[in-house]
Amino acid sequence: MLRRVVVISIFFLIAVAMTGNADARRRQINPIPFSHEPCSVLDGRPCTPSFCSVFNHGPCIPELDYPYGENLQLTIETVPPQQDAPKYQKPDHDLDNIGDLFAELRSCWSPPPADTAREGMQMSVRFSFNKSGGMIGPPRMTFATAGVPPDTRATYLKAINTSLDACLPLKFSDGLGGALAGRPIAIRYVDNRELGKQGGRP
Repeated sequence: MLRRVVVISIFFLIAVAMTGNADARRRQINPIPFSHEPCSVLDGRPCTPSFCSVFNHGPCIPELDYPYGENLQLTIETVPPQQDAPKYQKPDHDLDNIGDLFAELRSCWSPPPADTAREGMQMSVRFSFNKSGGMIGPPRMTFATAGVPPDTRATYLKAINTSLDACLPLKFSDGLGGALAGRPIAIRYVDNRELGKQGGRP
């Protein structure tokens, strides 16, 4: 009888301790908003899928989805189609959304002169902005048309750097500046001019 009372008392104390720990966990302030917590098979509330590696001591919180993909990607044509002309006009106000940012970047592009350019040349660069609209480090080239001589690549990279520098710093709204700070931006420049008709080399 005494043994049964002792066993029941032990189970009761364990149950009380577990309840107390659960209450303490509920009272803790979670720095992660509830809708962005990693998912668990034991949770029924809104959560964010987590993508972890065996090398990480999870949970791993992924970046929030953006409508333009994980990286902000943009293609800028030297001669845009007529229907896209409005997208290449410089906004007359502080940049407040991704569309404004892309229009500003398109309007900044100034290609190399025809006599140093190459028809069909493509080059991609990657960089990030800080919150105040400045660039975090110089743009890094990630792609160039195959078979192009080094001096042609250097000419286009210089034109890209000069074009971007002429527009900096960009005037972000507070909301856009905070959302874009440090986020990778990839731009693909396409020189689609008919340079043969302009006296340039193909």
